[in-house]
Amino acid sequence: MNTAAKKSLSLGMLVVGAVLMVAALILDFMGTKGAMRGYLLIAGALLIIVGLLKLPNKKHTKIVNGLFLFPMVFTFGVTVMIPFILGIIYSFTDWNGVSVTQFVGLENYITMFRQLDFVYSFILTLLFTIVNIVSVNIAGFCLALLCTSKIKGKNFFRAAYFLPNLIGGIVLGYVWQFIFNKVFTTVFVGSNSMLTDANLAILAILFVNTWQYAGYIMMIYVTGLQSVPSDVLEASNVDGASPLTTLFKIKIPMIANTFTVCIFLTLVNSFKLFDLNLSITNGAPSRVLGDKIIQSTEFLALNIYKTAIGKNDYALGQTKAVVFFVILAIVSLTQVSISKKKEVEL
Repeated sequence: MNTAAKKSLSLGMLVVGAVLMVAALILDFMGTKGAMRGYLLIAGALLIIVGLLKLPNKKHTKIVNGLFLFPMVFTFGVTVMIPFILGIIYSFTDWNGVSVTQFVGLENYITMFRQLDFVYSFILTLLFTIVNIVSVNIAGFCLALLCTSKIKGKNFFRAAYFLPNLIGGIVLGYVWQFIFNKVFTTVFVGSNSMLTDANLAILAILFVNTWQYAGYIMMIYVTGLQSVPSDVLEASNVDGASPLTTLFKIKIPMIANTFTVCIFLTLVNSFKLFDLNLSITNGAPSRVLGDKIIQSTEFLALNIYKTAIGKNDYALGQTKAVVFFVILAIVSLTQVSISKKKEVEL
């Protein structure tokens, strides 16, 4: 088939496809019942796509790729980009969740930084993130070493350690809340629940999050450790290298990129922690800081939620969310940049 015939066939498909789609729209406008409208619409769309694909033009492939990519780009724009841009705009207004009456400038940002509970939540979240990154990655890496050793039943251990990650954070939080409040206080007669102490409650959240998330991080470390060439390990064994020397001089440097990924995932997970915080303590117990009473375990995400939903202050809550995004983006990009430099050094 020559070029002219291909072009005619493609144009014919485009015309027929357009006619079918218009017919489907007309039937829908007229209120016609039945499945005929859907069949016509699908047939018309397929004919248009095939006609563009067969069109003897250098740009037709880009057009088809754009058509297939459009639904995802459109969905991402509607659900992420547009709400994000609107959120930034709303942070400069007195938005009440429904309408905007006036533009307030930086008033919401000034109010936010003057609130002691927000500053406390930010510092608490930052400290929790640092400790949680260390605890989750150490636990996950140790479990990965165990599951890649010659121990019997290592596949069972992999599944067992990963299982807590499959449980939803809300459900898991309420289960552990029951364990802390009922089980531990029954086993250790006369003891108080960790969740009633402002300092111990944070450690309880740290423990549960490490218990849940370490198995997921373990699987990534397992993949990294399995990618280390066996001939390199055999050569180190022949040279008489001890297990610790092999670990620190060979395995860890060769999976530096795995550490970058795991630290990044743990950092983001720690900063955005919400479900466990809500279900285990909901920010309680209270703590006196200066002349203010604040929630001692209220992390940044929960503070934003309570501001917007609990206090119905949507503009201030949105302002905190914008600042939260900026802080998380800066910290994440900084961590990845530093980790990439360390990879090169190793």
